[in-house]
Amino acid sequence: MITPWEVEGVVDYRRLIEDFGLSDFSELRNSIPNAHKLMRRGVIFAHRDYERILEAMKRKETFAVMSGFMPSGEIHFGHKMTMDEIVWHQKMGAKAFVAIADMEAHLVRGITWDKTKEIGMKYVKSIIALGLEKNATIYFQSRNNLVKDLAYELSSKVNFNEMKSIYGFAGDTSVSKAIVSLIQSADILHPQLEEFGGPKAVVVPVGADQDPHLRLTRDLASRMNLFSIEKIEKGVRVRCKKNDLLEKVARLGFETKKFSGHVDVFGSEEEIEREVRKLEVELGGYAFIPPSSTYHRFTTGLMGGKMSSSKPESYISLFEKPEIAVKKLRSAFTGGRATVEEQRKFGGIPENCVVFEFYSFHLVEDDKELERIREDCRSGKILCGECKKYAEGLLLEFLKEYKEKVDEAESKLGDYEIIG
Repeated sequence: MITPWEVEGVVDYRRLIEDFGLSDFSELRNSIPNAHKLMRRGVIFAHRDYERILEAMKRKETFAVMSGFMPSGEIHFGHKMTMDEIVWHQKMGAKAFVAIADMEAHLVRGITWDKTKEIGMKYVKSIIALGLEKNATIYFQSRNNLVKDLAYELSSKVNFNEMKSIYGFAGDTSVSKAIVSLIQSADILHPQLEEFGGPKAVVVPVGADQDPHLRLTRDLASRMNLFSIEKIEKGVRVRCKKNDLLEKVARLGFETKKFSGHVDVFGSEEEIEREVRKLEVELGGYAFIPPSSTYHRFTTGLMGGKMSSSKPESYISLFEKPEIAVKKLRSAFTGGRATVEEQRKFGGIPENCVVFEFYSFHLVEDDKELERIREDCRSGKILCGECKKYAEGLLLEFLKEYKEKVDEAESKLGDYEIIG
């Protein structure tokens, strides 16, 4: 079972791609300039409409990256993945938006407002420490009136039957989950508001459990617009319920064919779409572009299962005391054999090893170094104890540097736009 609030059982990523209607990210990997290690190594396994983001990068067009963090517990390496993806996209030219989901933490988890602010600021300092640059918008949901006002508008475009279908809500589900779902849709769409330069491609890096939010938001983006745009041969079809507005589309200067309820427009798809969205903004509409998204694998808990803030034994916090971090890593589940003799003879199974996952997701930047560790494990050249010892050194080095950067981030907070 996978929902935005709960993940249970063994995750079959191939089935997720099929069941959720996602696209395999491996098909794009060779098209990405300076691809992040999470992309190169298959940790980011799926996407929706990421081609639009690649096109924006290629053409040096304005685009954005946005994601958020619920301040309900300790910040761990699972959260770090999303932070790394935001920072990478910002370095690739995106305007970055970072939401602290304090409304969700308060309504769904019962966290007090004071506590959400305290934990939320740790998230803010963490992503700055991991490299977020100053030209970013960081905000707490409860303090962002643009987001709350947009959520209010979005609420008129969805009904409870749809929410039940998307999220599996039952009769006893709290209405608060519906409210925070609309807030998150507003989070995702608000980088396209006029205050931030209007319509643009936006990518949302998340775990697969957050895909219901993306499905809902993509639908809402289309419903909020005056015009709907779909591809046809040699152009696009523009639909609108108001014929007088379709007349304005027909006068944009492209070859057109007019029908009842829609206009077929022929020419460059990108150019037509750009002009139609520009017209909609002039007419007072939103012209939202459906958001793109990437999906990364869940970080495995130290003893198996999904790493979770609600299970301290499952994670290593980014603020963990070094001696506790080492102790947790030493007890982590590995892909080793039952005995030393078997390991020497048959080798280990790095794909089943939490420690190797730490190398792959977080601790080793160089792909050749990672491959050396993998082959030493598979061949039986290195045993689990030796491997953990090496990982401990890298982990302690990371935590030391990270703490220094967090302390430095504290003094830089005034340089960032933080709504909260």
